[in-house]
Amino acid sequence: MNFDAALKLLFTDARTHNGWLDKPVDDDLLIKIYDAAKFGPTSANCSPLRLYFIKSKEAKEKLKPCLAPGNVEKTMAAPVTVIFADDYAFYDHLPKLFPHADAKSWFVGNQPLIDTTAFRNSVLQAAYFMLAARLHGLDCGPMSGFDNAQVDAVFLKDTSYKSNFICNLGYGDASKLFPRSPRFDFSDVCKVL
Repeated sequence: MNFDAALKLLFTDARTHNGWLDKPVDDDLLIKIYDAAKFGPTSANCSPLRLYFIKSKEAKEKLKPCLAPGNVEKTMAAPVTVIFADDYAFYDHLPKLFPHADAKSWFVGNQPLIDTTAFRNSVLQAAYFMLAARLHGLDCGPMSGFDNAQVDAVFLKDTSYKSNFICNLGYGDASKLFPRSPRFDFSDVCKVL
């Protein structure tokens, strides 16, 4: 794939999908996407993202009451909904993930640093995952319209994880896309100092 084709696939032609084709997403494809995305950088290689792939009818029914009304139909129709969660005990894994320093000691007892690091790096990893999903032919529909506390109680109970956001994955139905919304120009939001 050349640069222009990759740019279109990842950014300029890619859209946030709200409608889905009735086409399943194989677990092997999810593994391939994760195996690509895991190489995106995080601070001290902390890798705090945890992913829950909601695919079964039973799991979808558990998720349904957690969703804002406007997100129910599209989420129930999506082949996969990912819960992107932050692991707030990520530092326990630093001896393995960042073995050349005592990075765990940077975090133990420092809750503000734990919170900031877990949140920031999980969002980065989720973005890497969505880009990898696009490279592997899937469309994405990320959203915040759900009850985090309810999702955490249903899916993440007895873990050190907290839901961050969710994302529908699958093969998007282009007929259900909204017109593309405007974006800022460089001069509107950027400064070169």
